[in-house]
Amino acid sequence: MATRKPKALPAAQVLAALSGLLGNGGIRVVDLTQTLTPDFPQIALPPEMGQCWPFRIEEASRYDERGPGWYWNNFSCGEHTGTHFDAPIHWVSGRDLPNNAVDTIPVQHFVAPACVIDCSRQAKADPDFLLGIKHVKAWEKKHGRIPPGSWVLMRTDWSRHWSRTASDAAATRAQLAAAAKAYQNFDETGQHTPGPDADVVRFLVEERDVLGFGTEAIGTDAGQGYHLKPPYPCHYFMHGAGRYGLQCLTNLDQLPPTGAVLVCPPLKIQQGSGSPLRVLALVDGQ
Repeated sequence: MATRKPKALPAAQVLAALSGLLGNGGIRVVDLTQTLTPDFPQIALPPEMGQCWPFRIEEASRYDERGPGWYWNNFSCGEHTGTHFDAPIHWVSGRDLPNNAVDTIPVQHFVAPACVIDCSRQAKADPDFLLGIKHVKAWEKKHGRIPPGSWVLMRTDWSRHWSRTASDAAATRAQLAAAAKAYQNFDETGQHTPGPDADVVRFLVEERDVLGFGTEAIGTDAGQGYHLKPPYPCHYFMHGAGRYGLQCLTNLDQLPPTGAVLVCPPLKIQQGSGSPLRVLALVDGQ
């Protein structure tokens, strides 16, 4: 006798249940976003290339003669400043794809499940650690196959190089500068931060059909990603396949390996290559 599949709940009931769980703590919301301040370290490219603006903020009024009843600021920054989203148009491999900018990406892509691969131990031992296929398959052996349409987040705890100091209200400018230096981790040979190798990016795109890749460092690629083939393979393969990137994430240690849902809509910038954004994760609150 054929077994009947359980009937799916109507969407209205699911949404009502979601609202209730958010209200009573059954679903917890985890903020994966670094606070955007002028001190936050930005991407640094060779001086002959175009540069990403750092975050700048200027008070417009604060209940004073400039505006007696309101407080507000003007700010400026690059599209790829702070915790930010990379759209396919950001990279040459994705420049000709349809719906490749932040204002044209299908909005349903901004809400998706996440798989978190813990590489914190390896990254602590080696800042140039590269996530490989063997690491993904070992993770899948414990947690199951990565579902299509998922974010894959590489947890390294790299964000702590910055966030531990930045969260201290008494931190001095010298301490913030030292934290930024540790977060960027440059020496005479370039930047040293963890990321994926070229083979695993192709595997995630072609064999697992992921939605995108996220990291805690400044870029989705390793700091030494220029020396891989092709250079910066996460950018090249992800964006060439119409997939996305998240970087400068934090608090990935608060997420389970599976079961979290990310909410991460970028600003709707016309033909935008990316955008700072607030990345939220919905997790089981029980």
